[in-house]
Amino acid sequence: MTSELLSAARAGDERAFVEVTSPHRAALHAHCYRLLGSLYDADDALQETLLRAWRGIDRFEPRAPVAAWLYRIATNVCLRMIEQRRRLPAPVDAHLEPYPERPLAAGEEPAAASETREAVGLAFVAAMQLLPPRQRAVLVLRDVLDWSAREVAELLDESVAAVNSLLQRARARVAREQDERSLARAHAPASDLAEAAVMRRFQDAWAAVDIEGIVSLLAGDALLTMPPEAIVIAGATEIGAFFGSVPLDGRLDRIRLLPGRANGQPALAAYAKDAETGTYPAYGVMVFAIEGERITGITGFPQRPELFVRLELPVELPA
Repeated sequence: MTSELLSAARAGDERAFVEVTSPHRAALHAHCYRLLGSLYDADDALQETLLRAWRGIDRFEPRAPVAAWLYRIATNVCLRMIEQRRRLPAPVDAHLEPYPERPLAAGEEPAAASETREAVGLAFVAAMQLLPPRQRAVLVLRDVLDWSAREVAELLDESVAAVNSLLQRARARVAREQDERSLARAHAPASDLAEAAVMRRFQDAWAAVDIEGIVSLLAGDALLTMPPEAIVIAGATEIGAFFGSVPLDGRLDRIRLLPGRANGQPALAAYAKDAETGTYPAYGVMVFAIEGERITGITGFPQRPELFVRLELPVELPA
C-alpha cells in the first residue's frame, strides 16, 4: 500500500479507502467471529467496523499500522454487541454458528492457514462464548493476534496489570471447562488421511444404520452438542443411543450425508427424505472434532437454508 493511496483515503476518496481496507477484511471478519461466535453477527460487526473506519479515516495517524487501527475498531464494535446481547437471557452458545472454510489466499503459507483454522475451530470459538466480554477480547488479542499486554491495555483503557489478570482468568476458565468436559477437545487428527478415513467410516455406518459402528468411532468421552439448544450428550454410548432414536426416529437411512468443511474441521450436511416428493431438503449440519483416529466431538446445527448457502452446500438433494 502506497502512502499516496492512504493520503487519498484520508482526503475522502472512497475507492482508495476500499483498496486500503480490502486486504484486511477477511481477517477482520474472522476476528469478529471469534468474539461473537455468530457468522451473521460477524457480518454486521465487519460492516459497522468499516463504516466507523470510513467516518474516522481523516483522524487516522499514518504512523500506526492500518491493521492494528482496524482491529481496535472491530474489537470495540464486538464488545458493544456482546453487551447488548447480555440484556436478553439465552444459553451460552445460543449464537454459535459454523464458519465457512476459507480458501488458501494467494501467497499464503499452509502453516499460517493452519493456524488461522485452529483459531476459528469450534472448540475455541465455543470457549469464547463462556467468557465475559473483556476476558474474551484479551484472550483473542493476546493469544491469537499476539498483541502485547501494553497494546491491549491501550485499546481497552486498562492497566497492563489488569490485562494480565484478565488473561490469566480467561485461560483458567477455558482450561477448567475442558477438564470438566463441557467443551470438546481441540481437533488433532493423526493425519489428513486418518481424518478422511474416520469420516468415510462414519458415513458408511450411518447409511447402514449401524449404531454400533458409529459408537466404535467415538472416543469414550465424546460430546454431542446442538446449539442453540442447551443440550450436551456425553459419552459414546449415549451419543449412539441418540442417533439410534432421535433423528427421524432413528431412520438414519432416510438421511443422506454430504461431506463438507467448516471451522477448519470436517463437516457433514444432512438431508432428510421428503415422503411426498422423494427429494432431500436440508436437515442440518454436523461439525466434527477428531483426535487421533477417534471422534471427540460433534456439534450439530439445525437446518437453515441461508447457512447452507454460506457453507457452499446445496439446500436440497434430488430424489
